[in-house]
Amino acid sequence: MRLYRRRRNRRRGLAATLFKRDLDRPQHSEDSGRVPELPDLTIYVEALEARLKNQPLEKIRIQSPSLLRSVRPPPSAVEGLPLEGVRLLGKRLVFEFERELYLVLHLMIAGRLHWKKPGVAIPSRRAHAAFDFPKGSLLLTEASTKKRASLHVVEGLANLHQLDPGGLDVFRASPVEFRKVFSRERHTLKRSLTDPHLISGIGNAYSDEILHRARLSPVMMSDRLSDEEHQRLFEATRGVLQEWILRLRQEAKSGFPEKVTAFHPEMAVHGKFRQPCPVCDTPIQRIVRAENEVNYCPVCQTGGRVLADRALSKLLGKDWPRSIEELEKRRPTPASDGSRNGP
Repeated sequence: MRLYRRRRNRRRGLAATLFKRDLDRPQHSEDSGRVPELPDLTIYVEALEARLKNQPLEKIRIQSPSLLRSVRPPPSAVEGLPLEGVRLLGKRLVFEFERELYLVLHLMIAGRLHWKKPGVAIPSRRAHAAFDFPKGSLLLTEASTKKRASLHVVEGLANLHQLDPGGLDVFRASPVEFRKVFSRERHTLKRSLTDPHLISGIGNAYSDEILHRARLSPVMMSDRLSDEEHQRLFEATRGVLQEWILRLRQEAKSGFPEKVTAFHPEMAVHGKFRQPCPVCDTPIQRIVRAENEVNYCPVCQTGGRVLADRALSKLLGKDWPRSIEELEKRRPTPASDGSRNGP
């Protein structure tokens, strides 16, 4: 029994240390989880069409073999063909050519596009490929060693549809269709919003903003929503996405969007851990899981309750703060954490 208690206390001591470390962690790392989402990708599409539509793709230069995820047809099949258009397929960019040929590009977390002078050299580091057009070259980079970005060369509309995760386009959906999708599977609202098979184009960042606008908890189950809450979520989803498309379009103006990111300083809660909520001034809270984090306001969204981090709250047990008031009391002060004001 004594050994059990010692081990339990040791685990709780470790958990308390990790809890304090999480409180002291930087609010938002420069490269963490910034997957381009629907508003950002929409601006990409508009910039690409303005520069490339009806222009022939003269050459594809692939430097990183891991980028290409298909072998038939080869990339050379689209060389020399004019680009008919660019559109979205979930979070993928689809470059459409005649003869039902398509380049399907998924940027994943760290992939980015850059508009450069014709024939630009491909950097030896953090660059995958260049797509050469008469007026310039589209350079694909990825600021990550994991190399998750992917390129498929697809022939035929049926084969293109196989890459479509099938998520609902919220701008074409009715409130009834939106509700039907959320009723299809039982998940938390955060997961349902970010599931590409349910909703198209929404990821970690904009789901935080949508749920804050809708005043709904990210861990509320999708089958527990009332009619009024469904309507709030539907309106918040369309409203947040449309507002950010307009905002990003204004920021880009006629230039190419070189700094595409899913985090923006003007956001209400995403990446704003411990900063005041713009509605009620309560410090924003978060749950960190792998490369993603859930950001929320306890007052606006969870009735003042601090959501539990599964692993950490289990270790802390009764010591886990249940409310924002408890959490603020636990926050270490300069005097209590050993720091000093003087020499």
